[in-house]
Amino acid sequence: MSSPRVAMVAGETSGDLLAGLLLDGLKSRWPGVQTLGIGGAQMVRRGFEAWWPSDKLAVRGYVEVLRHYREIVGIRDQLKQRLLQDPPDVFIGVDAPDFNLDLERDLKAAGVKTAHFVCPSIWAWRPERVHKIKASVDHVLCIFPFEVALLARHGIAATYVGHPLANVIPRVPDRAAARAALGLPQQAPVLAILPGSRGSEVKYLAERFFRAAALMLRQRPEMRIVVPAIPRLRAAIERAGRAAGVLERLQIVDGQSHTVLTACDVTLIASGTATLEAALFKRPMVIAYNMNWLTYQLMKRKHLQPWIGLPNILCRDFVVPELVQQAATPEALAAATLQWLDDPGRVDALVQTFNALHAELQRDTSRLSADAIAQVLAG
Repeated sequence: MSSPRVAMVAGETSGDLLAGLLLDGLKSRWPGVQTLGIGGAQMVRRGFEAWWPSDKLAVRGYVEVLRHYREIVGIRDQLKQRLLQDPPDVFIGVDAPDFNLDLERDLKAAGVKTAHFVCPSIWAWRPERVHKIKASVDHVLCIFPFEVALLARHGIAATYVGHPLANVIPRVPDRAAARAALGLPQQAPVLAILPGSRGSEVKYLAERFFRAAALMLRQRPEMRIVVPAIPRLRAAIERAGRAAGVLERLQIVDGQSHTVLTACDVTLIASGTATLEAALFKRPMVIAYNMNWLTYQLMKRKHLQPWIGLPNILCRDFVVPELVQQAATPEALAAATLQWLDDPGRVDALVQTFNALHAELQRDTSRLSADAIAQVLAG
């Protein structure tokens, strides 16, 4: 096939980043490939035709989804009808399983070939979703090595393609250059605060992160604090900083999360893909999460592992602290973060652990992904 027509859906900032890297592989294999659907800035930059922006799907948690349910379902129904009327050669859902798996199931039933990039985390929670995956997709592109065998046990074709971020993030980040780019002093301790890429995460996490920062500044007044912010969430982040009394001490930058992680000594970070990015940048971290109480009660019952953070899940150990819900107090967050700054030997050991993890995740993701999609297209 010379120039396939590929429909894609990426549902949030992290999915947009992953999809953008996948598009590099597709465009390299098929320079004339046509790509369309739901996507964000990284995808659009690579020639993707976004019928809706990925921000529309950036909602997490049962309660939060209910508030946006009608709009999200309306978008999915419109997209499905459009794709059924003019079917693509293949549909690739990028993460966002609650949105994509139902769409993929309906498209597959209508004869459209389907793939899913990023195996839903059935190894962490909601294992019953494996049956929906089997009914919905022809092939899964896995970003973690253990997932292929897990899917094979259920008769689902899959390929381990490595984690795309492991190819983007350098093995040895240039901290000095990143600090220079951000206008930070080379010697001062730098704390990166990443309160999440969703409005709900910023709502529940940002202020307590900043109150923790206020406590840390009492012990380390020379500390610099940098916050990478998605532009649409900047106002909410500023409000949280003002409420915590530290707004004037925050250096808030638009985007640039990779530069910020390269520059920092330690990060206070929301659970999610960003924690894996921090691990690949070899940075010590404290992972936290807080959400609507009802959402947390529902999710807690379905969680299969003792860890929530990707670095801990992949290392099968609490290599970095996790503080969740009531445990994520400003005092506990501040204490756990300062412990990293006070123990260089512990940091060195963590860097070695993260170096090994980086090597395991680094593959030629773009090429392997495009090869897998070619197999799907070949039937």
